[in-house]
Amino acid sequence: QVQLVESGGGLVQAGGSLRLSCAASGRTFSMYSMGWFRQAPGKEREFVAGISRSGGSTSYTDSVKGRFTISRDNAERAVYLQMNSLKPEDTAVYYCAAGLSFISGKAANYDYWGQGTQVTVSS
Repeated sequence: QVQLVESGGGLVQAGGSLRLSCAASGRTFSMYSMGWFRQAPGKEREFVAGISRSGGSTSYTDSVKGRFTISRDNAERAVYLQMNSLKPEDTAVYYCAAGLSFISGKAANYDYWGQGTQVTVSS
């Protein structure tokens, strides 16, 4: 079993940057692909970025390509989301998730979820 705890959210002006972190418990962290999702008020949860077990493969939703970077450190059992050039439409609760399948954009393919961290981008 994996427990996930996100941190790093906050309030930032448009054009600014934030780095989200997700700390995982358990010795099997490297067995899981990891993903970042977000959910804005009144909207469905959406895939943001994913990374394979080794970190060798990544995937991004189109709206964040070139602005966000996902990375992981298996020794530290952590996954990160560097967010640059933030826009007001990036405002949401951001969740990290762990899944045994290869990188997936579908929330149903992830088995464990963190509690989320709020990101608010002001215009």
